[in-house]
Amino acid sequence: MQRRFAANDFFAREFVVTNGTPAKVRPMHEEAHRHLASTDKRLAALMAASRRYDLVPQNGMRPFDALAESIAYQQLSGKAAATIWKRVRALFPKCKFLDPKLVLETPDEKFRAAGLSRSKVAAIKDLAAKTLDRTVPSARQLAKMTDEEIIERLIQVRGIGRWTAEMLLLFELGRPDVWPVHDYGVRKGFAKIFGKRKLPTPKQMFRQGEKWRPYRSAVAWYCWRALDKPAPAGDRR
Repeated sequence: MQRRFAANDFFAREFVVTNGTPAKVRPMHEEAHRHLASTDKRLAALMAASRRYDLVPQNGMRPFDALAESIAYQQLSGKAAATIWKRVRALFPKCKFLDPKLVLETPDEKFRAAGLSRSKVAAIKDLAAKTLDRTVPSARQLAKMTDEEIIERLIQVRGIGRWTAEMLLLFELGRPDVWPVHDYGVRKGFAKIFGKRKLPTPKQMFRQGEKWRPYRSAVAWYCWRALDKPAPAGDRR
């Protein structure tokens, strides 16, 4: 397994990505890179010098676990959030996966002692309740839904907005055409790639992104990569 990061000023959570890409997915990635490289020389140069976009659906992903962890990581540094999340998981030592029923039965004080804020405790418990009443789709259901259908369902949960839903689509579900126009890192990376003095507005980002359909997830990835520190010469692929 290999660790990758969402290079975003507001979100430093680690995402796990499989080494290599399954054969049935690789052609789509290659097609995406060919198409995007043909649209702009600056983007093509960045793609050639950066860690390659290779996000794929994560086998065994459980929406409740992934979203609960996302809530815990909100507005915190990756290190601090990881420490808190480790304490939260330690509250359920016998559970490989979080059980929404147990989460609802656990007193708020225990989550608070683990380091979660009151608002995050409320959000995770609302997520648990909406997982049980099936507002939050199962992994099998997610696979059959469009991106917008998923977003509309997930933003009904307290503490989950469009951005959090988009990160699930990108990093957990491996959807190819996610374009998080409100993401600060994507906007900042876009400005750096294309020599913009001011950050583009979400509306401008949306308009610019039209030419990259249906591969906007890859463009978002390279906007984040534009903000990475240069890697040692022998460490690029």
